[in-house]
Amino acid sequence: MHLTQHTDYALRALVALGSVEPRSLTAAEISESYGISVHHVLKVIQTLGRLGYVETTRGRGGGVRLAREPACIRLGELVRQVEPELGVVPCLRHDDEPCVIEPACGLKSLLRAATLNFLATLDEHTLADALRPRASLVRLLQLGRPA
Repeated sequence: MHLTQHTDYALRALVALGSVEPRSLTAAEISESYGISVHHVLKVIQTLGRLGYVETTRGRGGGVRLAREPACIRLGELVRQVEPELGVVPCLRHDDEPCVIEPACGLKSLLRAATLNFLATLDEHTLADALRPRASLVRLLQLGRPA
């Protein structure tokens, strides 16, 4: 299973925000914490805002913060919403690229089951599970003190 960079950054942004909640962070702070492009972080924040995971405030003292409690953010749901394509091979993707062995292939169903199991594992966990130990995350991300 391979997640896109956008999904990876969405998960990272939520971990940063969850580690300091209810405080807000700026896109620049998240970017600097992970050493990733602020442009990518802004795109991720836009996606997360559209999906209702974060809320943003403009102007002086503005930033982004979680719109939901970490315990209410299911990781499997988030990945399904952010990840455009979960098929690990072309025959499992929406474009369903034809394959010469498809009529007799047992691999497709095994890979589909593996993908479903991957998501089922994520469904068992929330952002709150990923925030342990919170103080260590804040220290490693250099975000000051936990809220």
